[in-house]
Amino acid sequence: MLHLLKIDLKKMTNYRTFWVVCGLYFVTLAFTTASGMEFLKWLASFVEGFGQKININRIPLYHFPDVWQNLIWISGLFKIVLSIMVVISITNEYQYRTIRQNIIDGMSRWEFLLSKILTNVLLSLMSVAMIFLIGLITGMIYSPEIILADVFTDLEFFPAYFLEIFAFLSYALMLGILVQRSGLTIILLLLSHMIEAIIKVNLPDQVGWLKQFFPMQSITNLVSLPFARYALQEIQDYVAVGAVAIAATWAFLFNYFAYMRLTKSDI
Repeated sequence: MLHLLKIDLKKMTNYRTFWVVCGLYFVTLAFTTASGMEFLKWLASFVEGFGQKININRIPLYHFPDVWQNLIWISGLFKIVLSIMVVISITNEYQYRTIRQNIIDGMSRWEFLLSKILTNVLLSLMSVAMIFLIGLITGMIYSPEIILADVFTDLEFFPAYFLEIFAFLSYALMLGILVQRSGLTIILLLLSHMIEAIIKVNLPDQVGWLKQFFPMQSITNLVSLPFARYALQEIQDYVAVGAVAIAATWAFLFNYFAYMRLTKSDI
């Protein structure tokens, strides 16, 4: 499997677009997640102009263990950027006929798909590692007291975050294989949440329970919005087993549908 991963990475790293998109993703991810306190300071100074005061030290954005869920939820918003790289990668295989050359050289269609899946795994792990590092550093800086038990609390959000990124990248991979055109695939990718939302709004109330099983919703459900707790509202501060099962099923189905398309298509 490592050999397959090396083959795919060698192809991707030869694309200038790969470095641009991945660089944009990781730089934006690092800047956005690490600059939350600066945003709160700006917000506090803005509100003070209207005669109000906000004590930002009472908002434990980067305090252990809140920091893990906070950063993971924010970083999940940027997975669309990484998924665009996946789309470009797979559609370039069709445009430049490298997929055909790989098959001619002896690679099976399953091995070709597996190389893409392994790349998605690697990108997801890199995202997890970056958020963990940023969360650890910012937590150490801003937490008023470092308690080891708090540092290791809520780490279950990281496997959920990995699944969130991997499932969405698998969805992007499937779309790229089905459509095979980068522009149209990216448009569909960007509109996926909107299209699903329109479908859910028009569902009869009797089957409203089905909404949690929709693909985009299931991925979103892995990590709940955490910031309502600072307005003294209850939140889901844990990873639901059911949400993991549904998202994992969709991740499997995305890759399965991609494989079925590959086996039946004329490349």
